[in-house]
Amino acid sequence: MRYADDCNVYVRSQRAGERVLQALRGCYAKLALKVNESKTAVASVWGRKFLGYCFWAYKGEAKRVVAKPVQDKLRERLRQLTSRTRGRSLEQIAADLRGYVPGWKSYFRLAQTPETMRELDQWLRHRLRAVQLKQWRSGPAIFRELRRLGASTDDAASIASNARRWWHNE
Repeated sequence: MRYADDCNVYVRSQRAGERVLQALRGCYAKLALKVNESKTAVASVWGRKFLGYCFWAYKGEAKRVVAKPVQDKLRERLRQLTSRTRGRSLEQIAADLRGYVPGWKSYFRLAQTPETMRELDQWLRHRLRAVQLKQWRSGPAIFRELRRLGASTDDAASIASNARRWWHNE
């Protein structure tokens, strides 16, 4: 027996949702399909994930936002791609990211929360800076490379002083 994948029903009341879900189960049974109960629920639209999005109310208006589990999955994937112990150059890491991030971004372009995208971008850039600092390895090398790239002496010294604590550099 095959499964009907997701079954989301949006109606005004809980009672109406239960009635519609029972009717759908009957229709699916006639088609020799089984409702996947783990993905099926009669619940409020607020906070319910659908195709990676969920809805939230803002000033009396419904807004689309990337669902929290989807953001967590993205962060986990980016952690794998930007691991500081994989022995890969920054160019190779960037190439891997180019194969993943643009597709994710274009799929979720309809989200109405630019702050979420901005936070993810800041977090990813922070991880890439940590990768670069680890590759430079020692404080003197970090200082030398940052000065070569045009950083001020104070900034380069501040960052180089955290040579073994990459994540503490802003």
